[in-house]
Amino acid sequence: MNLPSPAAPERTLLQGFALAFMLSLGVTVSNSFARMAYALVLPSMRADLGWNYTQSGWLNTANAIGYLIGAVLTRVLIRHTGNRSMFIVGVLATALTVLATGLTRDIAWLGVWRCASGICGATAFIAGGALSGNILPAQPQRAGTTIAIYFGGGGLGFLLCGVLLPIMLEVGGPAAWQQAWVGMGGASLVMLVACTWAAWRIAEPNSGPEGESQSGSHSVSRLKAGIVAYIAFGLGYIGYMTFVIAWMRDHGASTGEVIAMWTTFGVASILGPWIWRIPLNTWIPGRMLSAALATLALGAVLPLFSAGMLSMLVSATLFGASMWNIPGSVTHLVKRALPKPAWGSAVATFTIYFAAGQIAGPVMTGALADLFGGLGTGLALSVGVLAVGSVIALAQRDEVHGEKPVV
Repeated sequence: MNLPSPAAPERTLLQGFALAFMLSLGVTVSNSFARMAYALVLPSMRADLGWNYTQSGWLNTANAIGYLIGAVLTRVLIRHTGNRSMFIVGVLATALTVLATGLTRDIAWLGVWRCASGICGATAFIAGGALSGNILPAQPQRAGTTIAIYFGGGGLGFLLCGVLLPIMLEVGGPAAWQQAWVGMGGASLVMLVACTWAAWRIAEPNSGPEGESQSGSHSVSRLKAGIVAYIAFGLGYIGYMTFVIAWMRDHGASTGEVIAMWTTFGVASILGPWIWRIPLNTWIPGRMLSAALATLALGAVLPLFSAGMLSMLVSATLFGASMWNIPGSVTHLVKRALPKPAWGSAVATFTIYFAAGQIAGPVMTGALADLFGGLGTGLALSVGVLAVGSVIALAQRDEVHGEKPVV
């Protein structure tokens, strides 16, 4: 059942940006903690539990399977529940599943909780993305910026994890991975308060004269190239994100170097929306998507040439500054091409394809690592897929629903 929408107030630009930031804490929970932090905790989990690379990849594949299930459920339910309800419930449930991940050592149960965090995280991520484009309804030309700020919340999570988790794991030893998950779960519950407050103050995109019943009646068939590029993103980025810290550790990186790399990644992720804000608001979405994918591919290829600190820092900068701009570009593409009531449903459809792509990435990279005795082959595959996705994205035409926004 849809919660009633508040009246859309006239907000200043600063108020809108502040609201977008608080909403972005949902991304910190649903993606930074529930999904990406696994790369930081994985080396300790492997050392403590004796896993091989295939088992390590499987847990992120379980998370990706959950993400696909969550995207499908969101696509079906969002017309009836609304974006706000799904966002708030999704963040709460994600926080609890992250917490539960630290309460077991059994790989089967760990797989269950990783899958569950994927389901709940997808729900929060999709619904929040739709809300982020409606923060300043009286200033539609600013939607690209509020969307970028929302997705930039992932950078805050990277920064927090990059500073705190390696120190925790260094001091506590490999077995401290359980404390890491419990700590992230507790932090998620705190962040839930702020992002719930923000979501409650954003008008529901599914409401209004167009009616929520229309939310599923608009096809995304004209956005095929964007969908295929998003599949490539899902397949390509996840191999890097799952194993980049393991790659560094395998090449002798110290805890300080891991902290420096992940902190750089976090800072770049926070600054990325501002670096890309002009292209996001002025370029056609397909071109923006292509540029971000190409930058990701460049960042992902550098560790294959050198695992030295300079190479890893440049890699983290390029990858971090661009990664969150890809879902931002897709959300902007949907916003330009479809009416408001269709946003949540269409973003969910894109996420279904994205999730399908990322399911294969972790376990494929891990299996190749076990087969060839190292992570290089799987990481090289990720680079190739991202590069192909960049080329495909250029084929996406600019589709505009109604009048073209003033930029």
